[in-house]
Amino acid sequence: MKKKYHLFEVYGIELEYMLVKNDSFKVAPQVDELLTLKAGELKADIENGDIAWSNELVAHVIELKTNGPTKSTDDLAEKFHKNILEIDALLNPLNLQLLGSASHPLMNPNTDTQLWKHSYSEVYALYNTIFNCKGHGWSNVQSTHINLPFYDDKEFEKLHAAIRIILPLLPGLCASSPILEGNITGFKDTRLEFYKTNQKEIPELTGMVIPERVFSKLDYHATIFEPIKRAIRPYDKNKILDQHFLNSRGAIARFDRNAIEIRLMDIQECPKADIAICALVIEVLKALINKKFGSLKDQKVWTKDQLFPFLNDAIKQGEESLIEDEDYLKLFNLKSTTSVKNVWNHLYQTVKPKVHKSHHQAIELILEQGTLATRLLKAVGNDTSEAHIISVYRDMQMCLKTNELFQP
Repeated sequence: MKKKYHLFEVYGIELEYMLVKNDSFKVAPQVDELLTLKAGELKADIENGDIAWSNELVAHVIELKTNGPTKSTDDLAEKFHKNILEIDALLNPLNLQLLGSASHPLMNPNTDTQLWKHSYSEVYALYNTIFNCKGHGWSNVQSTHINLPFYDDKEFEKLHAAIRIILPLLPGLCASSPILEGNITGFKDTRLEFYKTNQKEIPELTGMVIPERVFSKLDYHATIFEPIKRAIRPYDKNKILDQHFLNSRGAIARFDRNAIEIRLMDIQECPKADIAICALVIEVLKALINKKFGSLKDQKVWTKDQLFPFLNDAIKQGEESLIEDEDYLKLFNLKSTTSVKNVWNHLYQTVKPKVHKSHHQAIELILEQGTLATRLLKAVGNDTSEAHIISVYRDMQMCLKTNELFQP
């Protein structure tokens, strides 16, 4: 039995990066080589002090994560950055580099995707059989996940209620996927546009992205897990897929480890940006749970159907998305129609004293200059030639080395 933690006692952060070739800028399905170089043999999971490395569904994505629960986010940016520099040194002889942001701007998923062929490969192969994992929504979607603990049903109720309220706002802070296959898509968060319909063959898995109004373990099993189990049964004859693994909502309850995992955050250009965003989101959730923004009853009343339109618009417009619903704004002590950017500015000013000073600069740059998607679009401008897009993304790629935010 894993140790149970109380609300905000510990955190788990996961960051996903893709490997790209230095000469052609194409994705490089060589994570197995990287892991072998590090461990001396192929291991799917490697503990590297405070940070662990592991593979993902596809062969060009590596995940870096806190090695077990961590008590603080204050020094995580430096710890992740140190691992990125180590990876970069290992990749150098292979003529490869890591790339930040949620989506490769030129990748053709039909020709460039290779599934992971090693551990868990039978799970990935089954997923591929059901969903065809060669689409952008499977193989071109790097994200940041925050895992937050709850001790019991009472804490789960508070945490799930608060997370559901904040999910629609996340693209206005984190969107970083505005270009696919050399085209400006019209969505600041194209990753999430794909996320919505990625598993359309079995709609029970993703639902409406915003989780249902369920606030106890029993209700969660009845409302979310049981329909998932029923829906997957005809496809999973050998029962190798786990309900926790299958649940693809924007936040998923992990009762196997008493945590909720937030999954709607596009990864940024460097750990400094990612960890600053995580720190802000965590403090806003604390404020919601401590009733600085609406009572628990006020938070629980919102249905997925009411919250989804806010998310849907933010996926397209990012921080410029307008929120007109007075009841939703009232939750955050705001009165009239305003942009998601202004909501985040207001939330940040409210919780700023609680956010570690090391994160202030990054948060303020994002709030001032826009999401990474906005900054990338500004840098690309009207020139969507392959050469120009590569040059902009190479500039952004440097941010991983320097651990500084991208400024066009």
